[in-house]
Amino acid sequence: MRSMEMAGPTFIKLGQWAASRTDIFPQEMCIRLSKLHSAVDPHPFHETKRVIEKAFNRPFEEIFINFDMDPIGIGAIAQVYKAVIRSEVLPNSFFNDDSDESDESRPPMVAIKILHPSSENNIRRDLKILMVFAKIINVIPTMQWLSFPEEVKMFGNMMQKQLDLRIEATNLLEFQKNFNNRSSINFPKPLILYTTKNMLIEEYERGINIKLFLDNGAGIFDHMIANMGLDAFLHMLILDNFVHADLHPGNIMVKFTKQNTYNVLKQFWRNYTSSDEQKAKIRRYYDRESDIAIERLLSKRNDKTLWLDELKNLCEEGYLPQLIFLDTGLVTSLNDENRRNFLDLFRAIAEFNGYEAGKLMINRCKTPNLVIDGEIYALKMQHLILTIKSLTLQLGKIKISDILVNVLHMVRQHHVKLEGDFVNVIISILLLEGIGRQLDPTMDLLKSALPILRKLGSKGAGKGVLEGIKDIPGGNAWWLKVWFWLEAREWVDNA
Repeated sequence: MRSMEMAGPTFIKLGQWAASRTDIFPQEMCIRLSKLHSAVDPHPFHETKRVIEKAFNRPFEEIFINFDMDPIGIGAIAQVYKAVIRSEVLPNSFFNDDSDESDESRPPMVAIKILHPSSENNIRRDLKILMVFAKIINVIPTMQWLSFPEEVKMFGNMMQKQLDLRIEATNLLEFQKNFNNRSSINFPKPLILYTTKNMLIEEYERGINIKLFLDNGAGIFDHMIANMGLDAFLHMLILDNFVHADLHPGNIMVKFTKQNTYNVLKQFWRNYTSSDEQKAKIRRYYDRESDIAIERLLSKRNDKTLWLDELKNLCEEGYLPQLIFLDTGLVTSLNDENRRNFLDLFRAIAEFNGYEAGKLMINRCKTPNLVIDGEIYALKMQHLILTIKSLTLQLGKIKISDILVNVLHMVRQHHVKLEGDFVNVIISILLLEGIGRQLDPTMDLLKSALPILRKLGSKGAGKGVLEGIKDIPGGNAWWLKVWFWLEAREWVDNA
C-alpha cells in the first residue's frame, strides 16, 4: 500500500480503480486498495499563479480580492484552492446576488482546481510501463480472460479524461441541465470562460460533508437525505443515461434551504420564467439561508445529542436539506449493448428467470470462450433469483447491493468478463445504497425507482407509456415490466 502511494498518481489511481473492480479482483484485496490515499506534496504556488494568469490574461492581483494560498484539497492529479474573485472579471451577473433590496451583496467565492504540472508526463510514462506488464501477463493462458491490455487501455482513457479539466466543466453543465428543475440537487456552476485544460474554476459550494451525517446521524432528515441521493442516482441512470461515476461520501455534501410558502412559490415561478443568469442570482439568496444553518450545525458537530437536536430545530423552522455533488470528472454512459446487459439483470428480478439472465451474460461477455463452468454459473444465478423471489413483495427486505455483490463474486469465479462501464454502474449502486441504508435502514432501492419509472412512462407528452419507455435506448418494454412488478409490490404493501 505504502509503495503504491509513493509511486505517484498513476499507481494511486490504478489502486483506486482496481478497488472498484470486484468483478476481477478478490473482495478482500479491493477493500484494502480502497483505503489508498494520495501521498502527494502540493506543487509550488508559483506554478498555480502562472496557470491562473495565463488563463485570465491579466496579473494575479487584478483577478482576486482574496486568495487562500494553502490548498483546501490535494489529490493525486490536482489541488484545489478557495478564493474571492473580483466581480469585474466575471461575465455579467454570473455570481451576483438576487436584486432584492433587502439582500446584502457579498463578493463571489470560487473553488479553483489546478493540475499538478508534472502529472501528464508522469502518467504517460507510467501507462507505457503498465501496458508492457499487461501484455506479458496476457500471454499466460489462465490470465487471458482478464484482458489486461484492454483494461490498461480503458484505465488510460479514464486518466486522460481527468487530465483535461474542460471535460469536468462540460460534465457539470450537463448535470445542471439534467437537474435544472430539481431544487434538491445541486452541482457547482463552472466558469467556462476561463476554464482551461489545466484549470477549472467554479462557484464555491458551502456545505457539510455527508460523512458527518453518517457518523452523527441525520435525525429527522435521515429518510429524506437517503432518498434524495438515491432518487438523483436513479434519475441519472434511467432518465439521463449520464451517471456520476465517483459518488463516494467525500463527493457528497449537504446544505439547507429555508422553505415557506412564499419562497416555494417564488422559486417555482422563477424556475420557469427566469433566464439562466437570473437563476444564478436567485441561488445566492438561498445560499445565505444555508450558511446560517450550516454554522449552527457545525457548532454542534462534536456532540451527537446536540447535533440531532439542532437538526430537529432546523426542521421546525422550515429548513430542508439539499445535496451537492462534486468532482464530476468521471461519468458513465452505457452504450446500447451494456444497457441491455444491465436491463437484463432488472428483467431477471422482474421475471425471476436467473438461468436465462446467466446465459445471456455469458453469451454477451467479452470472452465467452474463456468462461469456466458456464452452466453452473447460470444455475447459481437462478438460485440467487429464486432467493430474491422468496423475499419479494416485502418492501425493504431486498438489498440490491447484496444481490450485485453476489453477482460480481460469481462473475469473478467463473471468468465472465464484464464491460468496465457496466461495472461502474454496479459500483455506483453499491455506494449509493450503502450510504442510504446507513441513514435509513428501511430504504428500498426498488421502491425508490417507482417515481422515476412513472416519470419515464409519462415521458413524451401523450405518446403513451410504452412508447415513452421505448425512447430509452435498449429499454424496449423491460422497464415497463419492472414498473408493473414494483407497482404490484407497492399495492400489496399498502393493502
